[in-house]
Amino acid sequence: MSKGIYVATIEPNSGKSVIVLGLMRMLLGKTAKVGYFRPIIEDTEEGETDNHINTVVSYFEIDINYKKTYAFKRSEVLDLYNKGKSGEVIDEVIRKYKYLEERFDFILVEGTDFSHENSSIELDINTLIAKNLSLPVILVSRGDNLIISEIADNMQLAYDTFKEEVDVLSIMANKVAPENVKDLKALLKDRIGGNTDITVIPKIPSLANPTIKEIIKQVDGEVLLGKDMLNNQVDSAILGTMQLRNFLNHIKDDCLIITSGDRADILLGGMQAHISKNYPKVSGIVLTGGLIPEDTILRLVEGLSSVVPIISAKEGTFSITNKIGKIRTKIYADNVEKIETAIATFEKHVDTNKLANDLITFKSEIFTPRMFQYNLLQRALKNKKHIVLPEGYDERVLKAAARLIDAHVVDLTLIGEKDKIQEIITRNDIPLDLKDVNVVTPQQSEHYEDYANTFYELRKHKNVNLQMAKDTMCDVSYFATMMIYKGHADGMVSGAVHTTQHTLRPALQFIKTKPGVNIVSSVFFMCLEDRVSIFGDCAINPNPNAEQLAEIAISSAETAQNFGVEPKVALLSYSSGSSGKGEEVDKVRTATEIAKEKAPNLKIEGPIQYDAAVDMRIGKSKLPDSEVAGQASVLIFPDLNTGNNTYKAVQRETGALAIGPMLQGLNKPVNDLSRGCTADDIYSTVIITAIQAQDI
Repeated sequence: MSKGIYVATIEPNSGKSVIVLGLMRMLLGKTAKVGYFRPIIEDTEEGETDNHINTVVSYFEIDINYKKTYAFKRSEVLDLYNKGKSGEVIDEVIRKYKYLEERFDFILVEGTDFSHENSSIELDINTLIAKNLSLPVILVSRGDNLIISEIADNMQLAYDTFKEEVDVLSIMANKVAPENVKDLKALLKDRIGGNTDITVIPKIPSLANPTIKEIIKQVDGEVLLGKDMLNNQVDSAILGTMQLRNFLNHIKDDCLIITSGDRADILLGGMQAHISKNYPKVSGIVLTGGLIPEDTILRLVEGLSSVVPIISAKEGTFSITNKIGKIRTKIYADNVEKIETAIATFEKHVDTNKLANDLITFKSEIFTPRMFQYNLLQRALKNKKHIVLPEGYDERVLKAAARLIDAHVVDLTLIGEKDKIQEIITRNDIPLDLKDVNVVTPQQSEHYEDYANTFYELRKHKNVNLQMAKDTMCDVSYFATMMIYKGHADGMVSGAVHTTQHTLRPALQFIKTKPGVNIVSSVFFMCLEDRVSIFGDCAINPNPNAEQLAEIAISSAETAQNFGVEPKVALLSYSSGSSGKGEEVDKVRTATEIAKEKAPNLKIEGPIQYDAAVDMRIGKSKLPDSEVAGQASVLIFPDLNTGNNTYKAVQRETGALAIGPMLQGLNKPVNDLSRGCTADDIYSTVIITAIQAQDI
């Protein structure tokens, strides 16, 4: 079941609030604790709150701190985008959403308003946020002032745009002329079809028309009388420019009278009409030109049995009339009547039982890189570990260390001379304070002699003498690995400067492999646009035999499970199923049989080609009965040549983030970097190393 729903629109004034209010009522009828979140709100003045948030939270009495209900203001997002920091927007949105997800059973997320001309990036932002939160979308579009075919064109375009990236649960056309509702719904069903729910909501005049409160704000007016009736709704406006006897014939129910402030006759006639049984009710009166009636006139009006709001505006009648005509009405927290009308409208026109059932049964297949990285960070934070970085003179290592310390995610030891490391930090303007990390020079360490003696005892059967052991402990890789062995650190990350062999040799000599594990292998977490796949082995074993390949597959599946990826294992070859012949495909076939025997509950398929493993259409055509084909999450390559080239090709051609290699099978975590790695690669690898250490 999805824990949230994202309400998005593609244009301003779509009536999105009707959908949000109706959804909240529906959800509260199904779930006890429903939260509300707006990733991006409009800019507000100091001390003001967002109207959408205030309306939903106050009406439904949601127990939530205001600052937790949004992530950014519009100007903050634009500033970050202009600085090339769009990723920070998504990271913060995920963080805020996850905070609420832990405290509520379900989260209603409302997208941006499209209330500015500078909204070219809003469509992308809404899509990106929904995708990274793995939420289904309800897409809302307005249907007024357009012919049916134009409304359908707009909605289909919006649907197609969102559908490429996220799951669209429902599309809702709002504010549609009542006579067009049936035809538009039929047209949309014909065009879009599928399982997407289609709702068409007619235009409701009482929701489309402004209140006196909104008119006051629009004209910057002053309330002279009738402050207790500011929520009066205005259905029409009439100008009081003619003689009273003619003007009275034009009064309509819930109308707004606009007249010059010196027209006491129109003011008094309008008020008298309002309380008369023979004339329609008046919503309010706007007096223009900054002219305020004499006290005698105001006292006379004030003494009437019912006094509607009388507003004084400084500008002239023509200007005020134009301003009122441009009002885009909103639903406010204190306008309970409009809120209840919105909810009733939603419940009347939306199949709430179907929508609720669709939400209950919905399961997203989207798992974005940023969500994966967020989950990694949160896991690492739960049980802080100590990681040693032996390559303390590398600029990339120091940049990654600065980020890790800033995130408070791990404790760090850097190996090297403190003065030399500080010189590199200063020269490259790296924001790392060495007071926050442990810096060790092997020969000067208080543990140096103990480490050398321990290594001597462990390796003397290999003709290692004490002097050789002391020399070996001067090597940063050996010293760092011994820190792990002795329990002075929980894991090591190296390889930015040193070779894989240099990084792994000490681990294989005295860290050793886990019981029952015969081979150390590696995986990469391939963070593709909408999913995370596990690639193994792409870094360690040149040409594993069938038994080794089976063990790599099982270890990789365990890694996937441990890192939140459901393991569906594909052992890759140049042939799918039983058709292929040859030594290499036979090796993969045998490995698959061994793996199935050792792990009978594991979903595994092999031999299978890469395209059949990841493409549902191809997978089902080649292996129709497979529960892995087309949806593999763990891909096992038959040899290092194939694996290493494939992961690099996928990384370069798709822009995927490749985290790793992460080594599996050792008693304690030691991970090797590529010498072409970036600071981001090091940062991510340290975090997964810390997570590995939590399980040991």
